[in-house]
Amino acid sequence: MWLSIEKEYRKMIVNNVWCSNCSDAVSIAQYVIQEHSTGIVLQGKCKNCGQEVARVVDFEN
Repeated sequence: MWLSIEKEYRKMIVNNVWCSNCSDAVSIAQYVIQEHSTGIVLQGKCKNCGQEVARVVDFEN
C-alpha cells in the first residue's frame, strides 16, 4: 500500500506528522509502516525531539 502512494505524497506524509511534545507538525524519523485493511500507520520518532509519534493514512474503499 505504501509504495502505491506517489513518491511526492509519501514525502509530504513523512514531513507532516503531529508531535504533541513540540506542539507542531514535524518530520517522522526511524519509522515503521503497518498496513491495515483501511490504510496505513507510520510509527516512529519526532525528528526534532525524539518523542514517539504516529501518522494514520486512511484509504477510501
